[in-house]
Amino acid sequence: MQAELSRALALDESAPVVISLVGGGGKTTAMFRLADELKARGKRVLVTTTTNIFVPGPGRCDRYFLDGCDGADALAGSPAGTITCLGNGIIEGEHRKVKSVDPACIDGISSAGHFDCILVEADGSKRKPIKAPADYEPVIPSSTTAVIGVIGLDALGKPIDEETVHRSGLFCSLTGSIPGDTLGPEDIIKLIRADAGLFKNAPGAAEKIVLLNKADTDALLQQAQLISRGLAGPPAAADGCIAASLQQQKIYTLL
Repeated sequence: MQAELSRALALDESAPVVISLVGGGGKTTAMFRLADELKARGKRVLVTTTTNIFVPGPGRCDRYFLDGCDGADALAGSPAGTITCLGNGIIEGEHRKVKSVDPACIDGISSAGHFDCILVEADGSKRKPIKAPADYEPVIPSSTTAVIGVIGLDALGKPIDEETVHRSGLFCSLTGSIPGDTLGPEDIIKLIRADAGLFKNAPGAAEKIVLLNKADTDALLQQAQLISRGLAGPPAAADGCIAASLQQQKIYTLL
């Protein structure tokens, strides 16, 4: 069991990295967990989004830039050991959200070398533990060096419907399941392996790492191990697989 998510991911910290998070079941939690760990090691961290995310709570970030690429020049000289949040304005409403940034803008910031790590929430899931992507999803910057595909294990054993699965009709098309069926490990394996599934639109050179979140019990950890074995191949469906209970701060490297 690992103490840190960033260590479990085995990130190559000798060069700047761009990590895009897709799927459902804990993307934002994972993004800020990574940001905090990297900040503690003195890294210059940028958190941003190509979708819309909830405005980070007080103290989550050290600096905020909400003008998108119009304010990109101000990002130069970010201090070591800080987290910067980049958005393209605020969407007001019942839940205030940071508006999405153009992926080309993120690519330009990456090329400029202002940050050691750029973390991108690149997908939306309506707060559901698992999803299938629509035609226009996910929106992954081309500079991405690693894609983390997040799935909440709390989806297991529940009906395949819109209460549990975001875009459940697409999910059934990808996995061959039937609406209302009980969602099992084999459905998750099929989603991950599908060309238009969890890692849809991932750049060819990017690492693909599965994060099976909410492994809060021994039984769910065993299910995660079963899923991991189904990804091992041949051919392997991912470069790595991690099970985690981010809430309990437990992380397990499976593949």
